[in-house]
Amino acid sequence: MDENKRYRIIKKLVDSHGNKQRALHKLKCSRQHLNRMIRGYKQQGKAFFVHGNRGRKPPSATPEQVKQDVLYFYKDHYYGANFKHFTEILATHHQILLSPATVRAILSQDDIISPLATRQTKRNLKVKLKAQKQASKSPNKIAELQEKLLTVDDTHPRRPRSAYFGQMIQMDASEHDWFETGNKAFLHAAIDDATSTVVGLYFDTQETLNGYYHVTKQILSTYGVPELFYTDRRTVFEYTLHRDTSLEKDYTTQFAYAKVCS
Repeated sequence: MDENKRYRIIKKLVDSHGNKQRALHKLKCSRQHLNRMIRGYKQQGKAFFVHGNRGRKPPSATPEQVKQDVLYFYKDHYYGANFKHFTEILATHHQILLSPATVRAILSQDDIISPLATRQTKRNLKVKLKAQKQASKSPNKIAELQEKLLTVDDTHPRRPRSAYFGQMIQMDASEHDWFETGNKAFLHAAIDDATSTVVGLYFDTQETLNGYYHVTKQILSTYGVPELFYTDRRTVFEYTLHRDTSLEKDYTTQFAYAKVCS
């Protein structure tokens, strides 16, 4: 119940010498608290009902370290759990006592939405992330935003991060006026799934097989052969237009051949 409503009920009770039992039913408080509000109204008037901490940051605000712990546990250990269940896990296993609403607010600040989120919520987040990706000039930031976009696009909750460096490499390209010349270029990027380390970068005029070849060469020369590449469904990576599944026809792309040979 807001301050104004409490004030109006107590004012009417005092001014009209009304029925306390009726006021108790409306306010849903103890008789002791009702008497305290009556005394406060008589001494201070409406000012008694204005909270003294209005406009101040409450001392009970969640500490920054606790927020970081919540993000760490969700991203690295409990990704895909619904927020209410995750709140219970924090309390039971990590002694972090927060309300589901607080946990939701902390995760939302990092663009993490519930696996039970509506389509509209997902669409709104995708629009926001794409705008940030388009405006960003940092390769690391772009890779981070691309990973978030892939997460939102997933029909099911995202699989956990890879456990080791090189276990999975994510690859994609981003279009932007990188050199501020008025002409857009495509930055082909590769990022390690486990550590978010950028392992390859290459500029080209379009998103091309040539660009991904150069990125792949950087990975192989510097870090060795990864276990898996995670890519979108562009025909550079896989060819799915043909519906003929006969074994005589081979629709493997050149990039797929290169991965096999490496």
